[in-house]
Amino acid sequence: MKISCIIVDDEPLSQDVLLKYIAEMPQLEVKAVLDNAIHAMDYLNQHEVDVVFLDINMPKLSGVNLVKSLVNPPLIVFTTAYPQFAVEGFELDATDYLLKPFSFERFLKAVNKVSDKLSKMENGKPEQSYLVIKADKKLHRIRQDEIMFIESAGDYVKIFFEGKVIVAHETLKNLERNLPQEQFFRVHRSFIIALNKIVFIEGNQLKIADKMIPVSPDKKGALLGLIQKG
Repeated sequence: MKISCIIVDDEPLSQDVLLKYIAEMPQLEVKAVLDNAIHAMDYLNQHEVDVVFLDINMPKLSGVNLVKSLVNPPLIVFTTAYPQFAVEGFELDATDYLLKPFSFERFLKAVNKVSDKLSKMENGKPEQSYLVIKADKKLHRIRQDEIMFIESAGDYVKIFFEGKVIVAHETLKNLERNLPQEQFFRVHRSFIIALNKIVFIEGNQLKIADKMIPVSPDKKGALLGLIQKG
């Protein structure tokens, strides 16, 4: 399977490294080499490609803002010399994040991830979605289908899985924006629940695992509608 790609980087040396690595991989086909994100935006609005090897720190428009501006972005592999951008890369669901200077072996690993994603998309298999959370001085990449419920605790939230809890300095409102509405629902000012983890609903409460969770009266009708629709 041919994988079409473009390179977006304002440094000629970085472009040359990517072109050298890509030349070693016959499945990759370079469609364009662009030196700024604005030209890349114009190109991507007129052409379809499978993956973009994208620098982050560029003048006028950053790689991150380029991805945010695209309605249906292709797969993204960020390439940057700045590790502090890793969090934003994960939040945009980038396929990989290459920290310059990177080896051919590390580049190969990124291409394998791209190939695997494209293969799953082609075969109709759903892509796994993740929630990126900073907690305990670590960056946690959490599979959304493993989340049972989330509880607000002042300036923190507790994210509950089967057998474990992550406590993060985050707001329930922000998480609600970043979770898919067809899978998660805020049943109370202090709780977001995974709809497919509900054991039963009784009165103004529901049960997930061994936890009884309150349901606000004004949320119950919408909750029942979602359950019946699902």
